[in-house]
Amino acid sequence: MNKIGIPLISKQAFWDVEFDKIDFNKNARFVIEKVITRGKLEDFISLRTYYGDDKIKHEIIKSRWLSKIDINFCCSVFDLEPQQFKCYIMKQSNPELWVY
Repeated sequence: MNKIGIPLISKQAFWDVEFDKIDFNKNARFVIEKVITRGKLEDFISLRTYYGDDKIKHEIIKSRWLSKIDINFCCSVFDLEPQQFKCYIMKQSNPELWVY
């Protein structure tokens, strides 16, 4: 954490928003999703220090979209099952029409 009480994370995952205007408490799920999907390992470690594992688990299972890789990563780190993720359940109930 830096002097103003926000996690020390890179701006890499936040290229599409004004990083300095993010409210890290109010927008915790947004921040957590961004770091898990686009951040560096160091950013993830900083998130765990800032929010704690319980808060991250609580928010990430409510996420509306995560890739299979992101879900598997979170399952491994937080001892979760894919069926606990809202996005996993949504994917199962809406199978893709196009198979490549």
